Amino acid sequence: MTDEKKIQELYRDYWRGMIHKDEQRLRDLMAEDYYLEHMTGVRQTREEFLAGLRAGTFNYYSAEHDAIEVRVNDNLAEMIGKSRVTAAVYGGGKKSWRLQGYFTLKKEDGVWKMTSSKASTY
Repeated sequence: MTDEKKIQELYRDYWRGMIHKDEQRLRDLMAEDYYLEHMTGVRQTREEFLAGLRAGTFNYYSAEHDAIEVRVNDNLAEMIGKSRVTAAVYGGGKKSWRLQGYFTLKKEDGVWKMTSSKASTY
């Protein structure tokens, strides 16, 4: 499997982990220094985000992927994922969004890990 295909599958695994609140799976996909920048501009570390997922601040119900674009440069990569996501976040009701995630990744010991993501809409 090519690096591009591995990273596309990593993106799908990321959403499965979010929907099932599988913290261990998400930790496995994210580098220790991973951070997420929300659409609001709030920036969270991996552990801060996972705590919010665990506490019910972030609830994801489904994700249908429209596009997963990947660019690999040696042991670094960039990915843009576009997905239609149903979620309830920050105490709001269940809604659907067209979310775009811009991700950076690095290969650690032969395994791709997410190092950052920035959410927006498309």
